[in-house]
Amino acid sequence: MDSAICLFESGRLYYRGVDAAELAERSSLEETARLLWQTETLGTFDVPGPTVPLRKWLKGLGPALSPIERARSILVDLASRDLGALDISPESVARTGGRLVAAIAAAITGIPTAGLPIHAELASTWKLDSSGADLIRRCLVLCADHELNTPTYVARCVASTAASPYAAVIAALGTLSGPRNGGQLSHVESMLRQLGDSQDIMTALASRLQRGEGIPGYGGERFPGFGHPLYPDGDPRAVHILDALSRSKPSRRSNAVLKIGRQVSQAVGRHPNNDFALSAVSFVLNLPPGSALGVYLIGRTVGWIAHAIEQYESGAHIRPRARYVGIPPVG
Repeated sequence: MDSAICLFESGRLYYRGVDAAELAERSSLEETARLLWQTETLGTFDVPGPTVPLRKWLKGLGPALSPIERARSILVDLASRDLGALDISPESVARTGGRLVAAIAAAITGIPTAGLPIHAELASTWKLDSSGADLIRRCLVLCADHELNTPTYVARCVASTAASPYAAVIAALGTLSGPRNGGQLSHVESMLRQLGDSQDIMTALASRLQRGEGIPGYGGERFPGFGHPLYPDGDPRAVHILDALSRSKPSRRSNAVLKIGRQVSQAVGRHPNNDFALSAVSFVLNLPPGSALGVYLIGRTVGWIAHAIEQYESGAHIRPRARYVGIPPVG
């Protein structure tokens, strides 16, 4: 499938030819969206309509719901009222995309956006200082896209039918509910919260694995958060985030989580990936459980919208063929 959005080359990640790690040094998610969506009209992300009904609706979301369930619930509700989303011209989809990102951020935090850059909205809700806000900004930018992984491919399939951007993003969210995708990130975040305060990290980790608590990941390994088939020499997103974490938040917590990364990497011969890095930031900043996945969802929605725009413009209907391997036909 041809695409001009994302490129992996020589162990680096590029958004429309711009090194994503270099972009994360200086740019906000809004600026990244302008690059990926190829629009100059986007301001801050904002949800449609007055915030009073939205605030009341957000309070009705049960605290036990996962970030994916919260995001999916709010989008289903807004989709029926956002008539502008039915226009799938590029500029209209970009405007709809801004509303979608803001809606998912509101679902994650429980508070409607107030016109600030999205990383500042999250930092305000989570009571972070400027260095914490900067870490969230970097994470959002580096989560924005990663080519045709399963959720993005599904989003493109839905967009190829000319369904609305809401439908495309809701479908992508569904794929993340499985343990081999969004479940990996949730598992790593939970693991770090349990291991981060242990005196003997490797003994505690070995005990978990002996109890069968590891889950299959890339290549079937039992260490989610480590290794990535596209980056055998190390995930550049994780390298950037963990380096920024070590520089901006030196503390007992950051020392502990970085130690986990080093020790597990040495033990299994695989480098930390983006799941580990996002979970490390969530742990060090003491964010609410599920925040690592929440940050990922907010950032990745920008990429899903970029792919939807590209798919709408192509006019192609995605319809793969199956290679039949069943019983040969008779007669």
